[in-house]
Amino acid sequence: MDVLTFGETMIAFRADRPLALNPNISATIAGAESNVAIALARLGHSVQWAGRVGNDAGGALIRRTLRAESVGQDHVTTDPFRQTGILIFEKRLPDVTSVDYYRQNSAGSALSSDDVVPALAGRPHILHITGITPALSDSAAEAVLRAASAAQQEGATVTLDVNYRSKLWTREEASAALSALVPHVDVVIGSADELDLLIADPDSEADAVSALLSLGVREVVLKRGAGGATLSSRHGTVHSPARPVTAVDSVGAGDAFTAGYISGLLTGLTAEGRLRLANTLGAFAVTTKGDWEGLPTLDELALLDAGNGTVLR
Repeated sequence: MDVLTFGETMIAFRADRPLALNPNISATIAGAESNVAIALARLGHSVQWAGRVGNDAGGALIRRTLRAESVGQDHVTTDPFRQTGILIFEKRLPDVTSVDYYRQNSAGSALSSDDVVPALAGRPHILHITGITPALSDSAAEAVLRAASAAQQEGATVTLDVNYRSKLWTREEASAALSALVPHVDVVIGSADELDLLIADPDSEADAVSALLSLGVREVVLKRGAGGATLSSRHGTVHSPARPVTAVDSVGAGDAFTAGYISGLLTGLTAEGRLRLANTLGAFAVTTKGDWEGLPTLDELALLDAGNGTVLR
């Protein structure tokens, strides 16, 4: 197994205008960790996603979609008592999307260590976690901490995408949970404004990065949107510019970036190569509507280098 990841995946309804205006709605699936899993599978990696879904149409859609995308489900549990969570995207402006969650007491929120830790027997090279899962419930937070600790002890690389969601918890709550993960994490991925969730009251971005490296984190990768991305390690700092594209939908870009970086780790790319691949996947994500639908396969990565108006025949 190349990568194990886990968390909550929901049925996602996308509305082309506010719900109060009777919009056209399409249904798909969404979840930060499964987005990453799909992206990695499309790049040819062996990926397992662990989690809980309801015994309902949403759970069936999640299973069917992940199966179609070659994401392993050996540790997916169907909960007979709880329903699959729901996510609603409402387009408010061309570049502004409102997101509402309906995940309280959902199947995914009941995630526990028993759902996740056994999956580590597959000895993944990388365990990928996010800062979303600990916000779901006490049992989910415990599962993240136990999985990260166990994976580290087994020699796996642990990657953490901070992914702060203000609708799920406060910054104080997030800081308490996420700072406890830091000693078990090898690669931190996030934005500059999320660093204070991991390091209390840093004086600057540089101080926060330095503190993380001193605590044993090997790499700190900062997503800077149109400003590209930066990688800091004990070897120094590397910056890579963003790939210029016409943005259609920014949702899912961060997950795509993370998947590209993880793929670069798995294939042994240089620091510059990892950042470029991460930026490339992020660029693909924003050119198509949806969290993961526009992500590339391995042989499509070069499409961004094709000139405008190129027709492939």
